[in-house]
Amino acid sequence: MILRIEPDGHVPPYEQIRSQIATMAASGVLPEGTRLPAIRQLASDLGLAGGTVARAYRELEQAGIITTRGRHGTFVEKVGATADNGELDAAAQLFAIRALQLGVEPSHAYDSVRRALDAVTQT
Repeated sequence: MILRIEPDGHVPPYEQIRSQIATMAASGVLPEGTRLPAIRQLASDLGLAGGTVARAYRELEQAGIITTRGRHGTFVEKVGATADNGELDAAAQLFAIRALQLGVEPSHAYDSVRRALDAVTQT
């Protein structure tokens, strides 16, 4: 599993982890039943505090995306479209903020989203 964390980004590291794992589970990159790294291991690999990874895992578990089986590990629970409107709205807000930071006109931002959606939905 490859996660990329931007420590100086405007999105907190726990949210970056949560979002990336949720996306990988929803897209099938992480199939149902995939065992995730232990909190300590992932924190070490990413150079983060264990509490940061624990918070991401906790939020993923509350959303029903992963399940923790104690000493047996943490596993992907659901595959498919797990994003609800709240998660989509949050992603859209982050995009809008970043577009404004870049000085992009709203019409250009809309066009960028359309191109990105077209690119990922083409078969």
